[in-house]
Amino acid sequence: MKDKKTTGKANEPEQPSRSGAQCVVDGLVKAGCEVLFGYPGGAVLDIFNCIYDAPFNFVLTRHEQGAVHMADGYARATGRPGCCLVTSGPGATNTVTGLATAHMDGIPLVCFTGQVALNMIGNDAFQEADVIGITRPVTKYNFLVRSADELPEIIAKAFHIATTGKPGPVVIDIPKNVQKQMTAATTPDKVTMRAYKPDVEISPDEIKSFADMINGAERPLLYVGGGMIAAGASEILAELAHKANIPVCTTLMALGAFPEDDPLALRMVGMHGSVAANYAIDHCDLLISAGARFDDRVTGKISSFATRAKIVHIDIDRSSINKSVHAHLGVHGDLRKVLEAVTPLVKTSAREEWMAQVAQWKERFPFAYPEREGELMPQYVIEQIYKVSGGKAVVTTDVGQNQMWAAQFFRYTQPRTFISSGGLGTMGFGLPACIGAQFGRRDELNVCITGDGGVQMNFQELVVAVEHGLPIVVVILNNGYLGMVRQWQELFYDKRYSGVMLSQSGRVPNEQIPEKSGYLPDFIKMAEAHGANARRISRPEEVTTALKEAFESRQTWVIECIVSPEANVYPMIPPGSHVAEMINHTV
Repeated sequence: MKDKKTTGKANEPEQPSRSGAQCVVDGLVKAGCEVLFGYPGGAVLDIFNCIYDAPFNFVLTRHEQGAVHMADGYARATGRPGCCLVTSGPGATNTVTGLATAHMDGIPLVCFTGQVALNMIGNDAFQEADVIGITRPVTKYNFLVRSADELPEIIAKAFHIATTGKPGPVVIDIPKNVQKQMTAATTPDKVTMRAYKPDVEISPDEIKSFADMINGAERPLLYVGGGMIAAGASEILAELAHKANIPVCTTLMALGAFPEDDPLALRMVGMHGSVAANYAIDHCDLLISAGARFDDRVTGKISSFATRAKIVHIDIDRSSINKSVHAHLGVHGDLRKVLEAVTPLVKTSAREEWMAQVAQWKERFPFAYPEREGELMPQYVIEQIYKVSGGKAVVTTDVGQNQMWAAQFFRYTQPRTFISSGGLGTMGFGLPACIGAQFGRRDELNVCITGDGGVQMNFQELVVAVEHGLPIVVVILNNGYLGMVRQWQELFYDKRYSGVMLSQSGRVPNEQIPEKSGYLPDFIKMAEAHGANARRISRPEEVTTALKEAFESRQTWVIECIVSPEANVYPMIPPGSHVAEMINHTV
């Protein structure tokens, strides 16, 4: 970047010193960007020309959706904002699913999109799209840049918005002529926005009432959501839970926020959660929602949800309080600060009767599955991933049965070690998100657990892992079906399997699998064509050996597991039902 040109004359304005495109690169550097994911095009060539000399790493993805999912995975794994850059028109519209995924789960990322020149907007120019209008419903905020003079400040605001309050994705749409404009504008040292005040002052009265409710409860329960991880509040959560003997259940997005090997842990709650967690919600007399939003997959039938309990709802987003479930006390504020304020006011309590009850539920109703002779059970594969990795892997999942089994049969003890699309349920998320997570946590084992349906949606991104020498391990649970949809058709549609079989030739027995499987596509050939190592297994005795080889190699691996075709995820509370209607077939 060239120095600003000045003449030394008093009151004379500075001459332009850098282009809008250079402002983008400089803004990324100032924001601490380590890796930028993206895909080039005509509308962003000026930015890519500046990226040539940029100090951060640029990763060329194979699809714009992959770029956003990688930025998302990086953000979830590190807690830092993910960054991506795409071109105009289809490049920008291809990011929508990834933006919506991040928006639903409150993930901080900044997406730069190219746009046609300002004077061409509205003229149906080549590769023009109303990016602002299209992305407004799926972003926390978005900007259309009208001048290079405002670009440095907009970039600073974008990162501020993305990472404060309830985090979320922000789009910056930059017309081509703005990228070429020269400006003397500099990045502000401090961002101030009149209408955006994310720092919330906690009410002492709310904290006192909260403490009184805990001290007066006989059967309190902590219901923890993804906001706990976003707030970095896991340590104070554990302190509160142990001081007051409060059992803890977590949503899918909060796995790892509280160690699942802790005696107080009831693990995941909701439709496919543990029996103990769901029974505890049904029987508690105080339900403390900490960074959770009462998703329908947790509450089921609202009128029957936690009917014995008073409800405390803590959230940084005031609009979430009382949105789905009436809270007897709403505490608006940063979750970590709220817990830090209330913990000293909470009394130590044994709660022996309540502790004995939840311990009985845990012992009586563990996650379990039947064994089927001659078939490899998908749950067993997850158990072996946990065992061989020593529970130390960063697990990224796709969506569906593989996601739920990964949640149930791997025990998460640290935050940011379970990465999955929760709110939107985006198939195709797993592989690119795992790549993004590996860029953020280079020295750790990153495992992608996916299905034969979801992995095909962004399989092209595997080559990115190979090119960059990333030692990710992709475990495909291949059951020949879109498994979760098939399960619903089995349970609720009289086994009328419609549009869920992924192999038109039908499934062959496991013993005929090893070489000529008859499966389409052949994932082993696909993986090898992309430069990865690959192996197909179909018997339980093969699992440990395959995983050890892949984990120890520090190379990109794909392990295809031919699993039982009609294995189901249990427990299961049918949608809109009460916990008493739980299906818990384990045999």
